[in-house]
Amino acid sequence: MCFVLGAGAHAEVRPDQSYGTPQDLPITLSGSYLAGRLAGQQNDFASASAFFEETLAADPDNPFLLERAFILKTANGEIAKALAYAEEMETAGIDNFLARLVVAVGHVRNGDYRSAAAELETAGAGPLADLTSGITRAWALLGTGNADEALAAIDALEGPEWFDVFKANHAALIAEQAGRQDLALEKIEAAYNADRGALRVNDAFARIRAAAGKKEEALEVLTEYDRLMPGDPLLTNTRRLIESGAPILPLVSDPAQGIAELLNGLGSAIGRDGAEELASAYLQLALYLNPKTEFAAIALGSLFERMGNPQRAIEVLKTVPNESPLKRNAEIQIGFNYNALDQLDKAREHLSALIALDPAELEAVISLGNVLRSHKLFEEAEAVYSRGLDTVASPERQHWALFYYRGICRERLKQWPAAEADFRKSLELFPDQPLVLNYLGYSLVDQGLKLDEALDMIRRAVELRPNDGYIVDSLGWVYYRLGRYEEAVKELERAVELRPADPVINDHLGDAYWKVGRKLEARFQWNHARDLGPEPEELPKILDKIENGLTEAPAAGAATADAPRNGG
Repeated sequence: MCFVLGAGAHAEVRPDQSYGTPQDLPITLSGSYLAGRLAGQQNDFASASAFFEETLAADPDNPFLLERAFILKTANGEIAKALAYAEEMETAGIDNFLARLVVAVGHVRNGDYRSAAAELETAGAGPLADLTSGITRAWALLGTGNADEALAAIDALEGPEWFDVFKANHAALIAEQAGRQDLALEKIEAAYNADRGALRVNDAFARIRAAAGKKEEALEVLTEYDRLMPGDPLLTNTRRLIESGAPILPLVSDPAQGIAELLNGLGSAIGRDGAEELASAYLQLALYLNPKTEFAAIALGSLFERMGNPQRAIEVLKTVPNESPLKRNAEIQIGFNYNALDQLDKAREHLSALIALDPAELEAVISLGNVLRSHKLFEEAEAVYSRGLDTVASPERQHWALFYYRGICRERLKQWPAAEADFRKSLELFPDQPLVLNYLGYSLVDQGLKLDEALDMIRRAVELRPNDGYIVDSLGWVYYRLGRYEEAVKELERAVELRPADPVINDHLGDAYWKVGRKLEARFQWNHARDLGPEPEELPKILDKIENGLTEAPAAGAATADAPRNGG
């Protein structure tokens, strides 16, 4: 990627090099500013923070540049530099909530809780700022030895309904630190009732109950969560501890960890809503306070993945401690990120090493198989799934995906009887699974087999996932294959509404339009499919249709290059 630095000057910035301008090229204020803005728009925090640092050096009295450089340094994890900028902002009278938070975090890191609490006495600038300031200040007050004032500070917080779970959870953790077991139990139960799906709340609830001698009630919390999300490694580890009778340590052991817990929870939540810059700042601060906060590392890694920066994701995921129950999850994500970097050999090697450590732990098996399948290495992927299934003595519902993925590989390898057996086994384990219904139904129609059953399967898949454009496309394309062109048009138009940027669906709709005599619209759809970047082997076919129209389509059961695609 090239960033303009000045008239006629540019430098290529790569993830593996330090950012800035080569020394033999001139730095201009406008060039660095524009480059920093572009990098910021692309969520490239490393480049953006470096370029805004250059602009600030060129115009050190500019408050906007100071504030922007500060925010980007925080989002990029350069907390020492961000802290210096935050202090400059305070001296200059620039009111910024995040700057006050960073200064307070600096005080907490140095053990100066009194100064941290004083820093956050001023209210924030909106609900998120108010909640962050209020609970961070409460933890700082606990650090001064004043638990009563800390709990009162949380109780005094007013805001929208989503405040409730954070307030109750952190009040419970503070009460636990202060040795007030009854209050901790009361508050953590309130947090649990406010959000029973919150993983960390469930963990805290189980731990606080177990520490209070309520072992069976603690295990009930974990069992209930396992019904919603089976096999979570963190809660599996907590269950093991509780069942062993070992001492149950608090989830948070000091105020710094409490603040890191808050910043991790809020950062993870706002990151899912698209506020990448602020989310990264929160998560970086959590790691600054507690480098062993594995949840913050995994959340930050996921954020970098969503922003299209797999190299940064790998770097942060590697920081998850070896003793963490989430270490294996982090290592699996590292494998996926190697694949995102087009480093297939490295991804294969990394995930294979995880499987070698524990062949019966199937998440790594599925991950490696899926990576290989994404590269159309169906034979190798089929062997990986098979080795995983060999470790399963009695298949259960959670194993449906292994049979499904292996079935896909066998179908693509033209081993249909074995593929059909896998799909039907998957449905036996998980009846009405829409992805399997779609793939099996489509494949049967494609081969002219069991057409009534197949069409019922695909209709059922659409009923289960009516807003999945890929599955709706399957129904439309099956109607097309059966010669029911008017019905095909209806479904394919809906599929295009759901997935307007998909070249295959637009191509299918063009074919259906042609068959019902809407030839101008057909060519429009084919041109649109061409412009959306179809697979290389499909482009010549689309160009031929644009030029010559549609030749006679094969009847159901004839060979086709199309494979059913599933959403999700």
